[in-house]
Amino acid sequence: MNTENSDQTRSNRNSNIQPGSNNPSIRKPVYQQIRVYIKNAKFTPSGRLFNSKADIYAEMIIDGNPSRKTEIAKRTWTPVWNEYFDVLITPSSKIEFRTYDRHSFKSDTLLGQCLIFINKLIHESNNPRLSNLEKTFDLMLDSKGKTGVLEISFNGIDTNNIRSNSIQTPTLNVTSHNSTTANETEPRMSSDNGAVALPSRTNPSPNENLIATLSQGLLPGWEVRLDKQGRVYYIDHNNQRTTWERPTSLSNDDQLPPGWERRFDSKYRPYYVDHNTRTTTWQKPTLNSVANYQSWQSHREQNQNEQYSNLKNRHLFNSAQSDSQLDEKLPEGWEKRFDINNRPYYVNHKNHTTQWEDPRTQGREVPLLPEGWEIRYTEKGQCYFVDHINKKTTFDDPRGKITYERDFKWKLSKFRYLCNTNTFPGHVKIQVSRTNLFEESYNQITKLHPYDLRRKLFMTFRGEEGLDYGGVAREWFFLLSHEVLNPMYCLFQYTSKDNYCLQINPGSFINPDHLQYFRFIGRFIAMALYHGKFIDSGFSLPFYKRMLNKKLTLQDIESIDSILYGSLSWIQDNSIDELDLEMYFCFNFEVLGKVEEYELKPNGKQIKVTDENKEEFLSLMAYWKFTVGIQEQTNAFLDGFNEVVPLEWLQYFDERELELMLCGIQEFDIDDWEKNTIYRHYTRSSKQIVWFWQFVKEITSEQRARLLQFVTGTCRLPVGGFTALIGSNGPQKFCIEKVGKENWLPKSHTCFNRLDLPPYKSYEQLKEKLIFAIEETEGFGQE
Repeated sequence: MNTENSDQTRSNRNSNIQPGSNNPSIRKPVYQQIRVYIKNAKFTPSGRLFNSKADIYAEMIIDGNPSRKTEIAKRTWTPVWNEYFDVLITPSSKIEFRTYDRHSFKSDTLLGQCLIFINKLIHESNNPRLSNLEKTFDLMLDSKGKTGVLEISFNGIDTNNIRSNSIQTPTLNVTSHNSTTANETEPRMSSDNGAVALPSRTNPSPNENLIATLSQGLLPGWEVRLDKQGRVYYIDHNNQRTTWERPTSLSNDDQLPPGWERRFDSKYRPYYVDHNTRTTTWQKPTLNSVANYQSWQSHREQNQNEQYSNLKNRHLFNSAQSDSQLDEKLPEGWEKRFDINNRPYYVNHKNHTTQWEDPRTQGREVPLLPEGWEIRYTEKGQCYFVDHINKKTTFDDPRGKITYERDFKWKLSKFRYLCNTNTFPGHVKIQVSRTNLFEESYNQITKLHPYDLRRKLFMTFRGEEGLDYGGVAREWFFLLSHEVLNPMYCLFQYTSKDNYCLQINPGSFINPDHLQYFRFIGRFIAMALYHGKFIDSGFSLPFYKRMLNKKLTLQDIESIDSILYGSLSWIQDNSIDELDLEMYFCFNFEVLGKVEEYELKPNGKQIKVTDENKEEFLSLMAYWKFTVGIQEQTNAFLDGFNEVVPLEWLQYFDERELELMLCGIQEFDIDDWEKNTIYRHYTRSSKQIVWFWQFVKEITSEQRARLLQFVTGTCRLPVGGFTALIGSNGPQKFCIEKVGKENWLPKSHTCFNRLDLPPYKSYEQLKEKLIFAIEETEGFGQE
């Protein structure tokens, strides 16, 4: 038929396919960008619908794609938003605007809506580019008719390809045997509504000589073409994709695992996309690395609650400090001042904080003065002591140089006092999505001033409306710590195969922005300490000692490399002169497959290790083991940490106490849990309560952690166990309340540590409902 011949001719004319096309036989609309301003609305109160002022927001839906919402205008019938959205449309697009009255305890009420057709709008306004076009639309409601008006402004559309009678692009058909196009790889623009800006389909005249030259030596199944700007691109008919890079043969070492793809960012830096898990990484994946990661992930899910089981048995020590520190200069950025009573205090200009205690001696505990003694200060701030019994004064401390240890609770209360006295008024609002938690948190935290991070946190997950009384923030700290400390980002690595504590990865420089990320993580960890929250994973003890600026010793190597520690211990305990081990003051260090030799001291390659100098060798090995390759990363982390919490505040604690503050107690004492639980509309003898504790005792440790996280927002316990659980109003014990019917699922209130447990009829029903609740639910917004 003539129709077929016409289609065949048109197919031959459009055989030059551009990068980014998927199926050339399907017509696709041309998307163009436009900025839509939602300015304001005016409603006319009438009838029972408008008895009081409303909390109004507007919603925009384009072609049925996910909606875009404005902020809520409180208590008004004339809301003003002045918000804009950059969207992609076609000439045949429909834009629907809806306005709602926001309610907390029931569904939002629709106040009015209007529907706009882009073709009709262009025709009526006689403004083909829709530039600086302001329109007022009537808001309609089926039951009420016109309820108000909505003022909208359009700007920024490029309609070069828009025709009032042309809605679709020309059909692209290819008649050759290699007619299948590729997945899109050409740089393109996308928007939140899922629309894609496709390149123009105008076919330029190809340079036949250039194409013939470039086609020489191409791999089988590949083809070279030119776009309309004369740029060269390549089509892979084997894998149905396009690329700007000329294909080359790949060796087995260069091939990526199944489901992985190499791409380039705006600065032409290569990164890798894992389509299996929908994640990206700077590190090039191999079959072995992917298999190792999958094995680690499986093992970690089974043992994530066991790595801190020994925290309660750790002993607390604090190193004594020398009195000579009093003669030292104040640290950089500190200043000594006096209040109106001539009492000295100290100002930290870096962090905008003040404190009474001298930062040079902070963390040293001294005993109380003997009975009848008093401490006073001269006009210059020098302290002296008054003996009221013998009526004399002295500059000598009557306590001498006696020091003793304070318990951990006293140290913790001292730290919390410093945090509370340096808190700024107001709150800081942080809104993130669960699907892009790491990047959105990074962008928001790094943009804020450090002292803003000491304000009260108000966390929200996008799409989960609710108020944060502490439970949402707890989950944010828990989930984000799981993300930022993930070894697949190459920022941290595990200390050994059987030890899942974390340390800085010397190969983190593979990420060009790694120092900025370490600074962000330092801020985040400081926020966790400052606000009293827990993180998902812990660091190695040597890392905590670096934070406390303590000297690293040979024993610290044991926790991260037991084989090296065994070798160094043998050298320490045995004579090596007679063995002639040929050891020198240098060692080899491997990062990302590259081995480099480091000297432990100047000219170390020529200095042989003997019994006389082996102690120096062991000391230098301990230092270099924890510093080589990670000095810049550690400094960036500590700089970010110090911006929020001055490192001097940590001098009260040792490394084990610092780990306990960050990670909490991991093992659950079920008897302590049951003892510190309160009941509402239930009693201890109620059969549902008896069944509940039977369920807690029967499930695994991981499920118990999930149950605690379901009710409180985190699987970590504060210092003191269940008796020290914190809610929105301070200390708040675990609570079980009788709510609902037997066919309901259990509900949790993480801000109040409360579990709503319906009155189930049997133990099997209670067990089934609880397991489903703790393993299959996620997010906030039940209330």
